[in-house]
Amino acid sequence: MPFRYTTVALAATAALSTAYNIRWHLGFYPTTLLENAIILTVVVFIVEAWRQRTWPEWRTPFTLPAALFIVAGLLSIIVAPDRRAAAGLYRAYIIEPIAFFFVASFVVRTWRQALLVFGGLSVAGLVVAIPNIMVVLDAIRRHVQDVSVVPPVAIYQTANAVALFLIPLIAVAASLVLFDQDRRTRIASGVFLLIALMATILSFSRGGYLALAAVAFGLVISHPRRRLLVPIAIVVGVLVALIPPVRRRIGFELNLTDPHNSLQGRYRLWAATLRMMKDHPIFGTGLSGFQRSINPYRGDYTEGLIYPHNIVLNFWTETGILGVVAFGWIIVQGFLVPLRGLRIGLPEWRPLHRGVMLAMVAVLVHGLVDVPYWKNDLSLEFWTLLALTWAGVRWASQGASERYTSTVRAAV
Repeated sequence: MPFRYTTVALAATAALSTAYNIRWHLGFYPTTLLENAIILTVVVFIVEAWRQRTWPEWRTPFTLPAALFIVAGLLSIIVAPDRRAAAGLYRAYIIEPIAFFFVASFVVRTWRQALLVFGGLSVAGLVVAIPNIMVVLDAIRRHVQDVSVVPPVAIYQTANAVALFLIPLIAVAASLVLFDQDRRTRIASGVFLLIALMATILSFSRGGYLALAAVAFGLVISHPRRRLLVPIAIVVGVLVALIPPVRRRIGFELNLTDPHNSLQGRYRLWAATLRMMKDHPIFGTGLSGFQRSINPYRGDYTEGLIYPHNIVLNFWTETGILGVVAFGWIIVQGFLVPLRGLRIGLPEWRPLHRGVMLAMVAVLVHGLVDVPYWKNDLSLEFWTLLALTWAGVRWASQGASERYTSTVRAAV
């Protein structure tokens, strides 16, 4: 296996995606276990690359939009009300995940390596899912709270964060279950899928349910047996919606006068954000600047959220117009690259390409009402999935070129 130690480091770091909660200071410098794992991965890669006398290929479909995103982040530090906090977010949400992307997309060259790295993300998903399932079931058993109003959570601070992290992984795992040809891969993916689905349902995230429905729709209509799978998916969806806490949770959103309806709060939040952005249309309010900058524009918005909970507004307030353009470009490539992989990629990679494409769908749909990127684990997960799908396209194309060259030489 080429870059054996870097591959192991990539998988281990992916498994530590949620370890940003383990924090300490090196003198004045705040750091996390996840950040140190990313740095160690980069160092291991540099050592192995130097020993093998090879260096990464910088030209990718994501290089230019990533560079634009980096520039947008730099400008956002300048305009941020707290530049020290902004620099920390810039490092954690932009620089480190993008560095991880370039290492992973160059090192991962075989399907086995891709499965190993995705397996690391799946381990992180299980670390999130299993404790959350346990605390929710325990709360239901003991009747200590109405889980449909305030769902209990483990690991994270909010239940929505569980769905935000798990659903992109569910998209890939479900694609592997439905389309992969290897029985062991299907079984392992199926086990993860069942646990992750249960945790997502018990997160009671209404945005998560919407994203999950979009992923399920994309999966079943792209399958050759769609006539069988579509009614099955509908029946399963209805049965889940009839579970009493889930039914109550969904019911909150259908009644605009219900005090637990979150859409009304979102409307007030978005209206306040748009009022604020009239005064900051170009550069936004800077990284980490939303919560402080929104105060003069609140009106009837009373919550203390740190982002405006809409994917366009999130990037506009944090990184300005340039950041919105850059991330939009990245998302477009996030669809085009796996589409290319489905057309020209090696057969064993195609379930991954389909899964990554549906993960992008989940990011967009969930992003209508939440924050699917601006978090340590979410940004790393996002760039890791892009790295895997690009690796499948890059090395499949290079392999085809090498095979063609070998054929020509043999003919001569």
